[in-house]
Amino acid sequence: MIINPAKLNDTNRYKLITGSIVPRPIAWVSTMDKAGTLNLAPFSYFTAVSTNPMTLLFCPGWSSLRGRMKDTLYNVRAVGEFVINIVDESTKEGMNLSATEFEWAGVTAAASQAIQVPRVAEAPIAFECTLQQIVVVNEGPGGGAAVFGEVKSIYVRDGLLENGRIPPEKLQPIGRLAGSSYAHLNDLFTMNRLPPPE
Repeated sequence: MIINPAKLNDTNRYKLITGSIVPRPIAWVSTMDKAGTLNLAPFSYFTAVSTNPMTLLFCPGWSSLRGRMKDTLYNVRAVGEFVINIVDESTKEGMNLSATEFEWAGVTAAASQAIQVPRVAEAPIAFECTLQQIVVVNEGPGGGAAVFGEVKSIYVRDGLLENGRIPPEKLQPIGRLAGSSYAHLNDLFTMNRLPPPE
């Protein structure tokens, strides 16, 4: 089957992407507006970009309910800072509730080390970022933006780091699938990389 995305509506394009690119890690992004009002929202369009400088990327989409870009993007543009908190088994319920604010999600705002925007105290890992750039793909329905942030400080829960690495079985991250489905990362396997043929 060959699908031409130009012939699909926004809903079907969204379903195709979110059902195909799985599991997706979740960036639980905390932001603040110029008045100091905090915002917390999950984004599963999220990945690393580079290690030098350490740069992460998340993609807030168009809010179909409000008919505009999401508050997270407005806050990042206004303040130039954000924290990407990592979601694990212990914080998944709060993440699911947090489509608006810290208190409503039942989580605590903790002071960051390098920026003014707080992190989620309960999150196992938090990346404090300053805005590098925003690339807007479309400011209408189905559109979104790519937010690039340079990591200035990283919080890692005590006992989680082992020999410079974070074992996935200790982190217990969850991943986003399609619709309301999520995945546990509990069936791990390893595959050693083979050297290239001579």
